[in-house]
Amino acid sequence: MARRVVKLPDIGEGTAEAEIVGWLVRIGDIVGEDDPLAEVMTDKATVEIPAPVAGTVVALGGKVGEKLAVGSELVVLETEAEASGAEVGEAAASQPNPLRARGEREHADPHPPAASRPVPPLPQAGEGSAESPLRLAGEGGSGRSPKTGEGKPLAAPAVRNRARDLGIDLGAVRGTGPEGRITHSDVLAYAEARERPAPPDAGDEVEEVPLAGLRRAIAAHLAEAWRRIPHFAYVEEVDVTALEELRAHLNETRAARGHLTLLPFVMRAIVAALRAHPHINARFDGDAGILRRYRAAHIGIATQTPSGLTVPVVRHAERLDLWQAAAELARLAEAARAGKATRAELTGSTITITSLGALGGLVATPIINHPEVAIVGVNRIVERPVARGGQIVLRRMMNLSSSFDHRIVDGWEAASFIAKVKSHLEQPATLFID
Repeated sequence: MARRVVKLPDIGEGTAEAEIVGWLVRIGDIVGEDDPLAEVMTDKATVEIPAPVAGTVVALGGKVGEKLAVGSELVVLETEAEASGAEVGEAAASQPNPLRARGEREHADPHPPAASRPVPPLPQAGEGSAESPLRLAGEGGSGRSPKTGEGKPLAAPAVRNRARDLGIDLGAVRGTGPEGRITHSDVLAYAEARERPAPPDAGDEVEEVPLAGLRRAIAAHLAEAWRRIPHFAYVEEVDVTALEELRAHLNETRAARGHLTLLPFVMRAIVAALRAHPHINARFDGDAGILRRYRAAHIGIATQTPSGLTVPVVRHAERLDLWQAAAELARLAEAARAGKATRAELTGSTITITSLGALGGLVATPIINHPEVAIVGVNRIVERPVARGGQIVLRRMMNLSSSFDHRIVDGWEAASFIAKVKSHLEQPATLFID
């Protein structure tokens, strides 16, 4: 029998770590070659790591929500093949990158892994290390530490004295030191857990939910965007009465081409307005002090999924007609909600649209999708009385709530850009004039 260490591979694109978002195996499971072992996430894309060989799972390298560096031990498999530690390491180095994006399991990964050094055999009994993140099958299963020959838990005299002063039975403490030895930190952690007050009432219990997976990535991304970008908001109302009449007419007379929502029209209006405002179709590298302006409009669409908010990207929106844009929006939204959107489909946007549809409220202050410099928020459409030609009439009105990076976009330019978007939406015939 031999043990095979499966390491977190090099994902490419400068990624140094990945988060464990789900284990697909448990200790003791028998897996076949290419069976999925774990799901990890980086840059909001979830990928599966398959088994390079058949074997039995004897160790897992972390808990769900933990981040591991590339090259860290992820899973240990016990295999039938006889191999030395060096042979196992060399075999691991020769394996192709096992990462597969969710929904892309039949496609080869374009990023080969970096060569890894030979993997030494795992420590045998008596050779454990406090540095190893792996917990072997059966280790510490009772929650108690190994005993000395006299039946006492392994601990230094100073540790025993501290435990005695705190009134702690070392037999109840699990050691994390070499060979399961109990450390000062173990004693203090046990004392802190023991002294944590219980909820005063069953109805007042608090559930602690770790921020992990996509939710943690969203939190980190938005916090970074808010910290680095000096936002300013700009809100304008738009009369979409004529646009909604045109949309209803097209859906009735050209139903075979597909159903049109409001967003393809907004995308087309933004593309038209960007021609006069290239500074807004851009990404800003604040560290290097470089603004990268794009001729192509790669429009991100903020999309709610069961796991949280993602931003799939409609590439080259300037090349798409209304129905092509609608079809691409629907495809990307479905892929994102099913967790099958690829890294390429979730990165590279140059400006973003955010909309909550019928729940869109009257005004919002959206956070810019860093490193972009603008985001356009679409609020809900409401029918309300407005003055037209000296008369009070009912019109269908909608607000655009947008945010801009004030380092790049001045107030005048933001207002001018939104005014052009407004003009195209209020006079929808201009959307079809080049």
